[in-house]
Amino acid sequence: MEGGAIAQFLPLILIFAIMYFLLIRPQQKKMKEHQAMVEAVRRGDQVVTQGGLIGKVSKVKEGDNEIEVEIAENVKVRVVKSTIAQVLNKTEPAK
Repeated sequence: MEGGAIAQFLPLILIFAIMYFLLIRPQQKKMKEHQAMVEAVRRGDQVVTQGGLIGKVSKVKEGDNEIEVEIAENVKVRVVKSTIAQVLNKTEPAK
C-alpha cells in the first residue's frame, strides 16, 4: 500500500524538481548578478535605467540606496539603485 502512495506523488515531486531547476534557480542567479552589478556602480559609470534613461552617474548615495544620474548637461535626476537595468561603460577605480 505504501508503494502505491509514493508512486502517486512521484510525478508531482518530479514536476516540482523540474520547475525548480528550470525556473526558480536561474531567476535567483539573475537576481544575485543584478544586485552585484548595482552595488558595483560608481561615479562616472554610464547606466541605463529601467525607464530607458541613459546617463552618467554623478553621485552615489550609500545610505539612501539612490544615485544621481546626469542625463544631459546640468540636468541631474535622482534614481533608485535597483532600477538600473544595465551598466554601459565602467570607469576605472581611483588609485
